[in-house]
Amino acid sequence: MEIDHTLRVYNGRCHCGAVRFTARTDLTGMMDCNCTHCRRRGSVLQPLAAADFELLAGADDLKSYRFNTEKIEHLFCRHCGIESFARGRDGQGNEMVMLNVNCLDDLPVIDRSTIGHWDGLGA
Repeated sequence: MEIDHTLRVYNGRCHCGAVRFTARTDLTGMMDCNCTHCRRRGSVLQPLAAADFELLAGADDLKSYRFNTEKIEHLFCRHCGIESFARGRDGQGNEMVMLNVNCLDDLPVIDRSTIGHWDGLGA
């Protein structure tokens, strides 16, 4: 099954459901990263403009983690430990969200060959 790249709104959550959100995306630009943090998590990442993301519940349940340059705020549910998303800025200084695609409800089947790779170790 191939992903329909029409922009649509997805619902998502952490494992326990304390953190819930919506994200508007066409699921193009999915990537993984080989930095020490991302490699261990095994997430599939999707960059979004901050305006295309809405946190619906769980703001008080999020714990922040920063490492290396500390430019990205990795946010974890304090109950189940899942990082559903992170916040930061793109190369032009625009606010963005890096979504963990695996936390989306009703996620379509992903053709793994379409996932790009970010060299976080070399960046």
